[in-house]
Amino acid sequence: MTKSSDISIIIPCLNSSALIEQVLRIALRLSDDVIVVDGGSADGTQALAANMGATVVQSAKGRGLQLATGVTASKNPWLLCLHSDTYLPETAEQVIADFISIPENAGQAGYFKLQFDEQSRRARAVSYLANWRSKWLGLPYGDQGLLIGRALYDALDGFKPIPLMEDVDIVRRLGRKRLSMLEAAITTSAAKYRRDGWMLRPLRNMCCLSLYFLGVAPETISKIYD
Repeated sequence: MTKSSDISIIIPCLNSSALIEQVLRIALRLSDDVIVVDGGSADGTQALAANMGATVVQSAKGRGLQLATGVTASKNPWLLCLHSDTYLPETAEQVIADFISIPENAGQAGYFKLQFDEQSRRARAVSYLANWRSKWLGLPYGDQGLLIGRALYDALDGFKPIPLMEDVDIVRRLGRKRLSMLEAAITTSAAKYRRDGWMLRPLRNMCCLSLYFLGVAPETISKIYD
């Protein structure tokens, strides 16, 4: 891979030392501007990220605020926002280059197909439903990444400083017609599903999403989610 000066990669994190090394290993090969926005980790995440070569920025806790802070600190014309437990495929360089090389995509945002680092039947079922939701409802979540030009991001007023649902909020403002599924799958950790339950966690997520669409404040939903 040749490092790109076209994209900045923003990774919000909180106590992510167990997983972020694998995420950064690929991200740092891809971009010359990888920004880890730490929300107050106490497990050495900041030092690990800095030692690997990422730029570490401090922020108050809250993924929306952390993402917005990272974008402000970034320097390149395209932005790729990733979760700290989700790593890019080896084909990411070509897939991203193909997307940003098309002039019309300045008005589009891209996201990856979802897969887990576990290949059980339950994992495949959850990823299938996530990809169906993304394609047909226009609702990719943050663990699928978001590739967006800075001009379009600015026109949307970017990520809102909210503790939860920042991913749903921005893709709703984008709208389904301005979202494109990239021809590659991103891999996210299944640890949280193994911990919370392959059925219970999606049900909780669906409950939180329903509350958001009903107008419940993200701050309130965050308390339920936690």
